[in-house]
Amino acid sequence: MNNGAHAEQWAEQYLLRQGLKLVARNYRSRYGEIDLVMQDGAALVFIEVRLRRNADFGGAAASIDTAKQQRIIRTAQLYLADLARIPPCRFDVVLMDDAQGGQAQWLKNAFDA
Repeated sequence: MNNGAHAEQWAEQYLLRQGLKLVARNYRSRYGEIDLVMQDGAALVFIEVRLRRNADFGGAAASIDTAKQQRIIRTAQLYLADLARIPPCRFDVVLMDDAQGGQAQWLKNAFDA
């Protein structure tokens, strides 16, 4: 298992402990991939997991630029197109920076569609 897959697995377990329910892992479309799709109450949550070994280029948070956000949003739109009813949605990010001592940070509503 590579480091990215390890980080996604850790994030999934962490979010399950926070009360979210797993809906899908690694949902792919022609636009990109969403690491985790989870249910948080009535909300459907699209989650990007980012791991960075060092902060040379701004760390994990800086790696989710506008282009990356747009790919995630387009992929989420395709996911939602298959649903009979569109629930409230949000985009969360779980950041893991090894430079920060391996600490993780869960950002709810990290960006908007």
